[in-house]
Amino acid sequence: MLSSYLAHLAVERGLSANTLASYRRDLRRYVEHLRARGLETFAQVAESDVVAFLAALREGDEDHPALVASSAARAVSAVRGLHRFALREGVAGHDPAHEVRPPRQLRRLPKAITVAEVERLIAACGPEDSPLALRNRALLEVLYGTGARISEAVGLAVDDVPTGPAHDEDHDHDGDQDQVWLRGKGGRTRIVPLGRFARQALDAYLVRARPRLAAHGRGTPALFLNARGGRLTRQGAWEVLQAAAERAGLSGVSPHMLRHSFATHLLDGGADVRVVQELLGHASVTTTQVYTLVTVDKLREVYAAAHPRALH
Repeated sequence: MLSSYLAHLAVERGLSANTLASYRRDLRRYVEHLRARGLETFAQVAESDVVAFLAALREGDEDHPALVASSAARAVSAVRGLHRFALREGVAGHDPAHEVRPPRQLRRLPKAITVAEVERLIAACGPEDSPLALRNRALLEVLYGTGARISEAVGLAVDDVPTGPAHDEDHDHDGDQDQVWLRGKGGRTRIVPLGRFARQALDAYLVRARPRLAAHGRGTPALFLNARGGRLTRQGAWEVLQAAAERAGLSGVSPHMLRHSFATHLLDGGADVRVVQELLGHASVTTTQVYTLVTVDKLREVYAAAHPRALH
């Protein structure tokens, strides 16, 4: 029965090899748990047996360490799917896991850095006009200015960023000059506005740096190039950020943290959560709403300053 269910997950559900390996490990442990309770068929399993398994996952034993909520939730999900499959295949006449819920996981709030820290980070790319410094500044401005994932940023082609005259206060681009095409998860493409700072940094890079870097390569359409003229990799972009963060005296900064900061600063500035959802490329607004929790401190600050009965 177990092998049939795993085959179903692989063939019909298309689960990845890593996920299948985790499910196989969790379900083998579940079958051992049932046998230890004297249960040999799925028809014999009661809800209390499934609940006992969940408790065992969280408590651990001599052979297994206690699982954190996320790992226990994955195991319970595997068990629930197995019993649904057994019911559908006629192996059992009831589903004892139907009402068993996985343990609630603590919601991890995205971390963000302040606007001042973002400015320090970008300034740490250096004022020099070397090709790599201009590239680094453009990369960080794009990451923070668009909320792009690092894979989306390094995946950009030159044609994804319409070129035009340098952006300044005395010259307005046409509408399509102030936007960038990002290719996100699931092959979805979205258009994100490009702010003035990011546009200026990109213009400087495209005019004064990229041609010099491209001269070392074989001709690639990639926007961001490495020192050899090839496409900058995710690892290379991560190293750019880490070096700038170290010079700026900031620790724990990651590309995803810049994405979090982009969303948090927009919401702090009054942006609607659905607008932020579109900019981030989230398929569901539920994913974006976690960022609203980050702004609680901002709400308290405004409340304390504005409400006449807020003073302690």
